[in-house]
Amino acid sequence: MNFVSLYPNSKCAYMNPRHYVFSQIVKFLPKRYFERLVVKYPDKTGKWSFTHWNHLLVLMFGQLASCRSLRELVDILVAHSHKAYHLGFGVSIVKRSTLSVANTLRDYRIFETFAMHMINIAQAARIDKEFVLHGKYYTFDSSTISLCLKLFPWASFRKGKSGIKIHTQLDMNTQIPVFNFITNAIVHDVNAMELIDYERMGTYVFDRGYWDLERLFKINLLGAFFIIREKGAPTFEVVEGDDLLDGSNNVLKDQTVRFTRKASKEKYPAEIRRIVFYVPELRRSFVYYTNCFHLAAADIALLYKHRWLVELFFKWMKQHLKVKTFWGHSENAVRLQIYAAISTYCAVATLEHNLKLNRSIYEVLRVLGSSLLTKDNVKDLFSHLGDETVAVQSNDEDIEQLELEFE
Repeated sequence: MNFVSLYPNSKCAYMNPRHYVFSQIVKFLPKRYFERLVVKYPDKTGKWSFTHWNHLLVLMFGQLASCRSLRELVDILVAHSHKAYHLGFGVSIVKRSTLSVANTLRDYRIFETFAMHMINIAQAARIDKEFVLHGKYYTFDSSTISLCLKLFPWASFRKGKSGIKIHTQLDMNTQIPVFNFITNAIVHDVNAMELIDYERMGTYVFDRGYWDLERLFKINLLGAFFIIREKGAPTFEVVEGDDLLDGSNNVLKDQTVRFTRKASKEKYPAEIRRIVFYVPELRRSFVYYTNCFHLAAADIALLYKHRWLVELFFKWMKQHLKVKTFWGHSENAVRLQIYAAISTYCAVATLEHNLKLNRSIYEVLRVLGSSLLTKDNVKDLFSHLGDETVAVQSNDEDIEQLELEFE
Protein backbone atom coordinates (compact mmCIF):
# COMPACT_ATOMS: atom_id res chain seq x y z
CA MET A 1 0.00 0.00 0.00
CA ASN A 2 1.45 3.36 -0.95
CA PHE A 3 1.53 6.52 1.14
CA VAL A 4 -1.19 8.33 -0.87
CA SER A 5 -3.72 5.59 -0.21
CA LEU A 6 -3.00 5.77 3.50
CA TYR A 7 -3.87 9.48 3.65
CA PRO A 8 -6.39 10.08 0.84
CA ASN A 9 -8.11 13.09 2.41
CA SER A 10 -5.14 15.11 3.61
CA LYS A 11 -2.33 17.16 2.19
CA CYS A 12 -0.27 14.04 2.61
CA ALA A 13 -1.89 12.91 -0.64
CA TYR A 14 0.15 15.56 -2.41
CA MET A 15 3.36 13.78 -1.43
CA ASN A 16 3.49 12.04 -4.80
CA PRO A 17 6.87 10.38 -5.31
CA ARG A 18 6.76 11.54 -8.96
CA HIS A 19 7.09 15.11 -7.73
CA TYR A 20 10.37 16.69 -6.69
CA VAL A 21 10.84 17.07 -2.94
CA PHE A 22 10.86 20.86 -3.32
CA SER A 23 7.51 20.68 -5.17
CA GLN A 24 6.09 18.66 -2.30
CA ILE A 25 7.14 21.40 0.12
CA VAL A 26 5.51 24.07 -2.07
CA LYS A 27 2.16 22.29 -1.64
CA PHE A 28 2.07 23.69 1.88
CA LEU A 29 2.12 27.31 0.66
CA PRO A 30 -1.18 29.22 0.17
CA LYS A 31 -0.57 30.46 -3.38
CA ARG A 32 -3.92 32.26 -3.77
CA TYR A 33 -3.37 34.26 -0.60
CA PHE A 34 0.06 35.33 -1.87
CA GLU A 35 -1.36 36.39 -5.24
CA ARG A 36 -4.00 38.51 -3.50
CA LEU A 37 -1.23 40.27 -1.60
CA VAL A 38 0.67 41.12 -4.78
CA VAL A 39 -2.13 43.23 -6.27
CA LYS A 40 -2.29 45.40 -3.13
CA TYR A 41 1.10 47.00 -3.74
CA PRO A 42 2.43 49.08 -6.66
CA ASP A 43 4.61 47.02 -8.95
CA LYS A 44 7.07 48.04 -11.65
CA THR A 45 7.60 44.41 -12.68
CA GLY A 46 4.00 43.47 -13.36
CA LYS A 47 4.63 42.53 -17.01
CA TRP A 48 7.57 40.25 -16.26
CA SER A 49 7.22 36.54 -17.01
CA PHE A 50 9.17 36.01 -13.76
CA THR A 51 6.23 36.49 -11.38
CA HIS A 52 6.23 37.29 -7.67
CA TRP A 53 5.31 33.66 -7.01
CA ASN A 54 8.27 32.44 -9.07
CA HIS A 55 10.42 34.91 -7.13
CA LEU A 56 9.28 33.61 -3.74
CA LEU A 57 9.91 29.99 -4.69
CA VAL A 58 13.38 30.76 -6.03
CA LEU A 59 14.31 32.48 -2.76
CA MET A 60 12.91 29.60 -0.71
CA PHE A 61 14.85 27.11 -2.82
CA GLY A 62 18.01 29.10 -2.18
CA GLN A 63 17.35 29.07 1.57
CA LEU A 64 16.82 25.31 1.68
CA ALA A 65 19.82 24.69 -0.56
CA SER A 66 22.02 26.93 1.65
CA CYS A 67 23.21 29.01 -1.30
CA ARG A 68 25.97 31.42 -0.28
CA SER A 69 25.40 34.01 -3.00
CA LEU A 70 23.06 35.09 -5.74
CA ARG A 71 25.50 33.74 -8.31
CA GLU A 72 25.55 30.30 -6.70
CA LEU A 73 21.74 30.21 -6.61
CA VAL A 74 21.42 31.18 -10.26
CA ASP A 75 24.10 28.68 -11.33
CA ILE A 76 22.11 25.87 -9.69
CA LEU A 77 18.89 27.07 -11.32
CA VAL A 78 20.51 27.23 -14.77
CA ALA A 79 22.02 23.76 -14.36
CA HIS A 80 18.55 22.39 -13.63
CA SER A 81 16.61 24.72 -15.94
CA HIS A 82 14.80 21.76 -17.55
CA LYS A 83 13.12 21.21 -14.16
CA ALA A 84 12.20 24.90 -13.66
CA TYR A 85 8.53 24.63 -14.63
CA HIS A 86 7.87 21.65 -12.35
CA LEU A 87 9.67 23.37 -9.48
CA GLY A 88 7.51 26.49 -9.88
CA PHE A 89 10.23 28.84 -11.16
CA GLY A 90 8.51 29.70 -14.45
CA VAL A 91 9.16 28.61 -18.02
CA SER A 92 12.29 30.66 -18.73
CA ILE A 93 15.79 30.53 -17.28
CA VAL A 94 16.18 32.85 -14.27
CA LYS A 95 18.94 35.37 -14.91
CA ARG A 96 21.05 36.84 -12.14
CA SER A 97 20.28 40.38 -13.31
CA THR A 98 16.54 39.66 -13.25
CA LEU A 99 16.66 38.26 -9.75
CA SER A 100 18.85 41.12 -8.52
CA VAL A 101 16.48 43.78 -9.88
CA ALA A 102 13.47 41.93 -8.50
CA ASN A 103 15.06 41.88 -5.03
CA THR A 104 15.46 45.65 -5.22
CA LEU A 105 12.14 46.68 -6.80
CA ARG A 106 9.54 44.31 -5.40
CA ASP A 107 7.96 45.54 -2.17
CA TYR A 108 9.24 43.57 0.81
CA ARG A 109 5.89 44.13 2.56
CA ILE A 110 4.34 41.47 0.31
CA PHE A 111 6.82 38.92 1.63
CA GLU A 112 6.54 40.25 5.18
CA THR A 113 2.74 39.90 5.25
CA PHE A 114 2.98 36.46 3.68
CA ALA A 115 5.56 35.40 6.29
CA MET A 116 3.18 36.49 9.07
CA HIS A 117 0.40 34.47 7.43
CA MET A 118 2.71 31.43 7.25
CA ILE A 119 3.50 31.92 10.94
CA ASN A 120 -0.23 31.78 11.76
CA ILE A 121 -0.69 28.64 9.65
CA ALA A 122 2.27 26.87 11.24
CA GLN A 123 1.28 27.86 14.76
CA ALA A 124 -2.31 26.70 14.24
CA ALA A 125 -1.10 23.39 12.79
CA ARG A 126 1.36 22.70 15.60
CA ILE A 127 -0.70 23.98 18.54
CA ASP A 128 -1.51 20.40 19.54
CA LYS A 129 2.18 19.75 20.14
CA GLU A 130 2.34 19.20 23.88
CA PHE A 131 4.84 21.32 25.74
CA VAL A 132 6.19 20.21 29.11
CA LEU A 133 3.95 22.75 30.87
CA HIS A 134 0.41 23.87 30.12
CA GLY A 135 0.02 27.54 29.26
CA LYS A 136 1.26 30.18 26.85
CA TYR A 137 5.03 30.49 26.97
CA TYR A 138 7.20 32.68 24.79
CA THR A 139 10.88 33.46 24.61
CA PHE A 140 12.06 36.78 23.26
CA ASP A 141 15.54 37.58 22.03
CA SER A 142 17.46 39.29 19.26
CA SER A 143 20.30 38.39 16.95
CA THR A 144 22.67 40.82 15.27
CA ILE A 145 23.78 40.20 11.71
CA SER A 146 26.99 42.04 10.87
CA LEU A 147 27.25 43.54 7.39
CA CYS A 148 29.93 45.22 5.32
CA LEU A 149 29.66 49.00 5.74
CA LYS A 150 30.71 49.69 2.14
CA LEU A 151 28.00 47.42 0.76
CA PHE A 152 25.28 48.20 3.33
CA PRO A 153 25.73 51.89 4.28
CA TRP A 154 22.03 52.21 5.16
CA ALA A 155 22.60 49.88 8.16
CA SER A 156 25.49 51.83 9.73
CA PHE A 157 25.44 51.65 13.53
CA ARG A 158 29.06 52.11 14.62
CA LYS A 159 32.21 53.62 13.20
CA GLY A 160 33.37 51.30 10.46
CA LYS A 161 30.58 48.80 11.06
CA SER A 162 27.15 48.04 9.66
CA GLY A 163 24.48 45.59 10.74
CA ILE A 164 20.85 44.75 11.39
CA LYS A 165 19.14 43.14 14.35
CA ILE A 166 16.30 40.61 14.19
CA HIS A 167 14.00 40.67 17.24
CA THR A 168 12.02 37.45 17.59
CA GLN A 169 9.29 36.20 19.90
CA LEU A 170 9.13 32.41 19.70
CA ASP A 171 6.23 30.26 20.89
CA MET A 172 7.81 27.53 23.01
CA ASN A 173 4.86 25.21 22.46
CA THR A 174 4.92 25.22 18.66
CA GLN A 175 8.55 26.40 18.13
CA ILE A 176 7.16 28.99 15.69
CA PRO A 177 8.48 32.61 15.64
CA VAL A 178 5.18 34.45 16.15
CA PHE A 179 6.74 37.92 16.01
CA ASN A 180 9.72 39.19 14.01
CA PHE A 181 10.92 42.76 13.74
CA ILE A 182 13.99 44.01 11.91
CA THR A 183 15.83 47.11 13.12
CA ASN A 184 19.20 48.73 12.76
CA ALA A 185 21.75 47.00 15.00
CA ILE A 186 22.06 50.19 17.08
CA VAL A 187 18.64 49.58 18.67
CA HIS A 188 19.15 48.28 22.22
CA ASP A 189 17.42 45.05 23.19
CA VAL A 190 15.45 46.57 26.06
CA ASN A 191 13.82 49.06 23.68
CA ALA A 192 12.44 46.15 21.69
CA MET A 193 10.42 45.07 24.74
CA GLU A 194 8.04 47.90 23.89
CA LEU A 195 7.17 46.17 20.61
CA ILE A 196 5.68 43.07 22.26
CA ASP A 197 1.91 42.74 22.47
CA TYR A 198 1.77 41.06 25.87
CA GLU A 199 -0.96 38.48 26.41
CA ARG A 200 -2.70 38.38 29.76
CA MET A 201 -1.53 35.25 31.65
CA GLY A 202 1.15 34.67 29.03
CA THR A 203 4.71 34.04 30.21
CA TYR A 204 7.72 35.72 28.56
CA VAL A 205 11.27 34.49 29.07
CA PHE A 206 14.16 36.93 28.64
CA ASP A 207 17.90 36.70 29.04
CA ARG A 208 19.69 39.20 31.27
CA GLY A 209 20.26 41.59 28.36
CA TYR A 210 16.65 42.66 28.88
CA TRP A 211 17.11 43.51 32.56
CA ASP A 212 15.07 46.70 32.90
CA LEU A 213 13.03 46.80 36.08
CA GLU A 214 10.72 49.56 34.87
CA ARG A 215 9.74 47.64 31.75
CA LEU A 216 9.43 44.40 33.71
CA PHE A 217 7.03 46.06 36.13
CA LYS A 218 4.89 47.19 33.18
CA ILE A 219 4.60 43.53 32.16
CA ASN A 220 3.44 42.77 35.69
CA LEU A 221 0.79 45.51 35.52
CA LEU A 222 -0.51 44.08 32.22
CA GLY A 223 -1.29 40.76 33.90
CA ALA A 224 1.45 38.86 32.09
CA PHE A 225 4.39 36.97 33.56
CA PHE A 226 8.12 37.25 32.96
CA ILE A 227 11.17 35.15 33.76
CA ILE A 228 14.58 36.77 33.53
CA ARG A 229 18.10 35.96 34.62
CA GLU A 230 19.74 38.23 37.17
CA LYS A 231 22.02 40.98 35.93
CA GLY A 232 24.46 42.62 38.30
CA ALA A 233 23.89 42.21 42.02
CA PRO A 234 20.67 44.01 43.00
CA THR A 235 20.20 44.61 46.72
CA PHE A 236 17.04 43.21 48.27
CA GLU A 237 15.37 42.07 51.48
CA VAL A 238 13.77 38.66 51.89
CA VAL A 239 10.04 38.91 52.57
CA GLU A 240 9.24 35.22 52.55
CA GLY A 241 10.73 31.88 51.60
CA ASP A 242 13.53 29.53 52.49
CA ASP A 243 16.92 31.10 52.52
CA LEU A 244 18.58 27.79 51.78
CA LEU A 245 16.73 24.70 50.58
CA ASP A 246 17.95 21.12 50.66
CA GLY A 247 18.86 21.24 47.00
CA SER A 248 16.12 18.88 45.83
CA ASN A 249 15.46 19.31 42.10
CA ASN A 250 18.66 21.44 42.13
CA VAL A 251 16.73 24.39 43.62
CA LEU A 252 18.99 26.09 46.17
CA LYS A 253 16.80 29.09 47.02
CA ASP A 254 13.19 30.09 46.41
CA GLN A 255 12.47 33.51 47.93
CA THR A 256 10.01 36.37 47.77
CA VAL A 257 12.01 39.59 47.92
CA ARG A 258 11.75 43.36 47.63
CA PHE A 259 14.42 45.59 46.13
CA THR A 260 15.91 47.95 48.69
CA ARG A 261 18.01 50.26 46.56
CA LYS A 262 16.07 53.48 45.90
CA ALA A 263 16.34 53.43 42.10
CA SER A 264 15.39 49.75 41.87
CA LYS A 265 12.53 50.14 44.35
CA GLU A 266 11.07 53.04 42.36
CA LYS A 267 11.20 51.08 39.12
CA TYR A 268 9.85 47.84 40.60
CA PRO A 269 7.91 48.62 43.81
CA ALA A 270 6.21 45.21 44.13
CA GLU A 271 7.42 41.91 45.54
CA ILE A 272 9.27 39.64 43.16
CA ARG A 273 10.31 36.00 43.27
CA ARG A 274 14.01 35.09 43.34
CA ILE A 275 15.18 31.56 42.50
CA VAL A 276 18.71 30.16 42.67
CA PHE A 277 19.08 27.02 40.56
CA TYR A 278 22.10 24.76 40.23
CA VAL A 279 22.90 23.17 36.84
CA PRO A 280 25.04 20.05 37.41
CA GLU A 281 26.10 19.77 33.76
CA LEU A 282 27.63 23.25 33.84
CA ARG A 283 28.73 23.03 37.49
CA ARG A 284 27.35 26.46 38.31
CA SER A 285 24.23 28.12 39.66
CA PHE A 286 21.94 30.67 38.04
CA VAL A 287 19.65 33.28 39.59
CA TYR A 288 16.23 33.96 38.07
CA TYR A 289 13.66 36.65 38.88
CA THR A 290 9.98 36.28 38.05
CA ASN A 291 6.56 37.61 38.97
CA CYS A 292 5.18 34.09 38.51
CA PHE A 293 4.38 32.58 41.90
CA HIS A 294 2.15 29.68 40.83
CA LEU A 295 4.78 27.50 39.11
CA ALA A 296 7.32 25.34 40.91
CA ALA A 297 10.85 26.73 41.08
CA ALA A 298 12.16 23.80 39.02
CA ASP A 299 9.59 24.61 36.30
CA ILE A 300 10.78 28.22 36.19
CA ALA A 301 14.32 26.97 35.61
CA LEU A 302 13.04 24.55 32.95
CA LEU A 303 11.32 27.37 31.09
CA TYR A 304 14.50 29.41 31.10
CA LYS A 305 16.39 26.44 29.70
CA HIS A 306 13.89 26.28 26.83
CA ARG A 307 14.76 29.88 26.01
CA TRP A 308 17.50 28.33 23.90
CA LEU A 309 14.85 27.32 21.36
CA VAL A 310 15.03 30.86 20.00
CA GLU A 311 18.81 30.53 19.75
CA LEU A 312 18.29 27.40 17.64
CA PHE A 313 16.07 29.47 15.36
CA PHE A 314 18.71 32.18 15.05
CA LYS A 315 21.36 29.54 14.45
CA TRP A 316 19.34 28.18 11.53
CA MET A 317 18.67 31.67 10.18
CA LYS A 318 22.35 32.58 10.21
CA GLN A 319 23.47 29.29 8.71
CA HIS A 320 21.03 29.57 5.82
CA LEU A 321 21.18 33.32 5.27
CA LYS A 322 24.97 33.13 4.89
CA VAL A 323 25.13 36.57 6.46
CA LYS A 324 28.41 37.64 4.87
CA THR A 325 26.87 37.28 1.42
CA PHE A 326 23.28 38.49 1.37
CA TRP A 327 21.72 38.14 -2.08
CA GLY A 328 21.25 41.89 -2.39
CA HIS A 329 22.70 45.05 -0.85
CA SER A 330 19.60 47.24 -0.55
CA GLU A 331 17.49 47.31 2.59
CA ASN A 332 14.55 45.99 0.56
CA ALA A 333 16.56 42.99 -0.67
CA VAL A 334 17.78 42.11 2.83
CA ARG A 335 14.31 42.31 4.35
CA LEU A 336 12.83 40.35 1.47
CA GLN A 337 15.34 37.54 1.93
CA ILE A 338 14.79 37.34 5.68
CA TYR A 339 11.01 37.08 5.29
CA ALA A 340 11.44 34.44 2.61
CA ALA A 341 13.59 32.48 5.08
CA ILE A 342 10.88 32.74 7.76
CA SER A 343 8.24 31.52 5.27
CA THR A 344 10.52 28.58 4.45
CA TYR A 345 10.90 27.70 8.12
CA CYS A 346 7.14 27.81 8.69
CA ALA A 347 6.36 25.75 5.58
CA VAL A 348 8.71 23.01 6.76
CA ALA A 349 7.28 23.20 10.30
CA THR A 350 3.78 22.70 8.89
CA LEU A 351 4.98 19.85 6.67
CA GLU A 352 6.62 18.12 9.65
CA HIS A 353 3.37 18.26 11.61
CA ASN A 354 0.98 17.28 8.81
CA LEU A 355 3.10 14.33 7.71
CA LYS A 356 3.57 13.22 11.33
CA LEU A 357 7.33 12.95 10.91
CA ASN A 358 7.91 13.32 14.67
CA ARG A 359 11.23 15.10 14.10
CA SER A 360 12.63 18.42 15.22
CA ILE A 361 12.15 21.16 12.65
CA TYR A 362 15.90 21.53 12.34
CA GLU A 363 16.40 17.85 11.55
CA VAL A 364 13.73 18.05 8.85
CA LEU A 365 15.37 21.15 7.36
CA ARG A 366 18.73 19.40 7.15
CA VAL A 367 17.33 16.35 5.38
CA LEU A 368 15.10 18.27 2.96
CA GLY A 369 17.91 20.67 2.07
CA SER A 370 19.97 17.81 0.66
CA SER A 371 17.03 16.21 -1.18
CA LEU A 372 15.32 19.08 -3.01
CA LEU A 373 15.85 17.77 -6.54
CA THR A 374 15.08 14.13 -5.86
CA LYS A 375 11.68 12.52 -6.43
CA ASP A 376 11.57 10.64 -3.15
CA ASN A 377 8.46 10.63 -1.03
CA VAL A 378 9.17 13.12 1.77
CA LYS A 379 7.96 10.74 4.46
CA ASP A 380 10.21 7.97 3.14
CA LEU A 381 13.26 10.19 3.70
CA PHE A 382 12.71 9.83 7.45
CA SER A 383 11.55 6.23 7.64
CA HIS A 384 15.05 4.87 8.33
CA LEU A 385 15.98 7.33 11.07
CA GLY A 386 14.33 5.47 13.97
CA ASP A 387 11.45 6.43 16.22
CA GLU A 388 10.47 9.85 17.48
CA THR A 389 12.89 9.74 20.40
CA VAL A 390 15.64 10.57 17.92
CA ALA A 391 14.09 13.99 17.36
CA VAL A 392 13.78 14.71 21.06
CA GLN A 393 17.35 13.61 21.69
CA SER A 394 18.62 15.69 18.76
CA ASN A 395 16.81 18.78 19.99
CA ASP A 396 18.11 18.37 23.55
CA GLU A 397 21.66 17.90 22.29
CA ASP A 398 21.40 21.09 20.20
CA ILE A 399 20.13 23.01 23.22
CA GLU A 400 22.90 21.72 25.48
CA GLN A 401 25.53 22.55 22.89
CA LEU A 402 24.19 26.08 22.51
CA GLU A 403 24.21 26.52 26.28
CA LEU A 404 27.91 25.73 26.33
CA GLU A 405 28.61 28.02 23.37
CA PHE A 406 26.72 31.03 24.71
CA GLU A 407 27.85 30.70 28.30
